[in-house]
Formats: sequence, structure tokens, C-alpha cells
Amino acid sequence: MLVQIGLLALLVLAYVVVLRLISKAIHSVGLRRSLNDLRVSLISKMVNLALTAVFVFLFCVVLGVGYGQLAVFFSSVFAVVGIALFAQWSILSNVTASLIIFFGFPYRVGDWIKVVDKDEEILGQIHEITSFHVIITRLTGDTVTYPNSMILQKGVIRYRNEAEAKQHSTLLKDVAKGDNGATEISKN
Repeated sequence: MLVQIGLLALLVLAYVVVLRLISKAIHSVGLRRSLNDLRVSLISKMVNLALTAVFVFLFCVVLGVGYGQLAVFFSSVFAVVGIALFAQWSILSNVTASLIIFFGFPYRVGDWIKVVDKDEEILGQIHEITSFHVIITRLTGDTVTYPNSMILQKGVIRYRNEAEAKQHSTLLKDVAKGDNGATEISKN
């Protein structure tokens, strides 16, 4: 019994230390990439929730709860969550994509981009990156809400500034019209 109490105390201490280290690492990434504080906080909460689930599992193992009992409990929880998310799988994929975007997306708020989509040209400035979507403000002032999971699947072109984005937009319109000026530029 004394060994169990010692292991539980050690586990709680490890949980607190790991939680602080991961939170500091996430905030460090956020500062380095100049990310919105709300976004950093949201990612931190998601990672902390996953970490807490792992430590609850380990806590139960140290307490002597059988693997069979834990398996039944976790499979029941996952079944309920799975049924709840079955029709809304895209929500889960967007949340997962937001984690990928946080750590690996090469674009940030304020960048001028074009999402390469065959159906419609989405050219504008990234206004905000949330848990579920990227908000892009077009040159016309219209706002486009683009799902995180889709932006990871599409090609994205980054422009140095608004003038370059406008120039690219004008060239595309000229090419679509068959304007000779655009043809001469594209030959160079």
C-alpha cells in the first residue's frame, strides 16, 4: 500500500511537471511564430486534455484497476464519442488539422495567399486562424471561411504583399479574357 501511495505521488508530480513543460513549449512556439494568444490557449487546452486522459489511465493502472475494466470503460467512452461524431467527422478532422496548422503551417495571420482550388479562386489575406477554419479576406473585402482540413489538402501560394497578390489576380483575369498583354507577360 505504501508503494502504491509513493507511485501515485510520483505520478502526480510527473503530471504537473510534464504539463508545465508542454504548456511552456506550446507558448514558446506561439511567441516564436507570433500567433494569436487565443489560438495558443486553445491548442494548449487540447494538448492538456489529451495529457490528462493519459495520466488518468496511468493513475488507474497504479491503483490496481484491471486492464479489462479499463478497456470496457474506455471502449464505452469511445463508442459514445464515435457515435456522436459519426455524422460530424469533419469537425474532428478540422480540430486535428488545427493542431497540424499550429505546429506546421508556414503561413500566419496577415499573409497574402491564394488557395489553389479548381472551383473558385480564393485570393486574399489571412485574417484569422481558428480551431475549425481559416478566415481569408479577399481583395474585394468579402470574407471566406475555409475549413482547416481543406486548406491542408490544397496547394497554397504565398505572396510577399498585397500589391503582388493584386498583380497576380489581374494577370489571371487578363488571361481568362484572352488579353494579349497577359500573354506577352506570361511568355517572359
